[in-house]
Amino acid sequence: MPVFLITNDDGYFSPGIQALREELKKLGRVVTVAPDRNLSGVGHSLTFNMPLRIRRVDEDFWTVIGGTPADCVHLGYYVILEGKKPDLVCSGINEGPNLGEDITYSGTVSGAMEGRILGIPSVAFSAFGRDEVDFRSVAQVCKEVVLKVLQYGMPEDTYLNVNIPNLPPDEIRGFMFTRQGKRAYKEKVLRLLDPQRRPLYWITAEEFGWELEEGTDYWAVYHGYVSITPLQLDLTNHRALRSLQERWRV
Repeated sequence: MPVFLITNDDGYFSPGIQALREELKKLGRVVTVAPDRNLSGVGHSLTFNMPLRIRRVDEDFWTVIGGTPADCVHLGYYVILEGKKPDLVCSGINEGPNLGEDITYSGTVSGAMEGRILGIPSVAFSAFGRDEVDFRSVAQVCKEVVLKVLQYGMPEDTYLNVNIPNLPPDEIRGFMFTRQGKRAYKEKVLRLLDPQRRPLYWITAEEFGWELEEGTDYWAVYHGYVSITPLQLDLTNHRALRSLQERWRV
């Protein structure tokens, strides 16, 4: 029976992680370790400057007080599972997509990255769509991806970023392997005042969007496909490495 370690960045109370947990329990044991609050945009951070506490929520279900998604995977593996590798780390289901450069900010994607760093096959799941997300339907699609990973495995140094259209299952057109797309929206910083008239700043976005380029993650979900983007731990730009070596003659 496979063992799954799941986390997210929306918090242990998120309907996305609840739906994923229930769906994966049909396949095996599901150990859930998630943050105690919403940490969207926290990225891939580990907590080194303060201790962490774990609180049991339910059977095989814990929340980490003050912990990030990467912390949760770390503690799930080393503390809850006592260093025994699960068959798969799953992060999500995120309420909203993780496309293009947004993956660099995503705590959801970082949960899967941490699993891969620990040598465990890992997948991040996110839902794409403007309307209220039907997490039960999205979780069923997640299960299909999980079954494929269990059957065929995953290359070393690779983890998957999966974005699922928020559509009825019979309207999803299929699965598509994609490359990371590019953002096409503007960010801004709002200047506000607190009750003492001291300045506060809030980072936000004026417009959300991504470039609609065929073969990318956004193109796939926009056209009703499940986007599966293989990511790697090696961030080296190998083409630039060769070019710089030739030009700098070092």
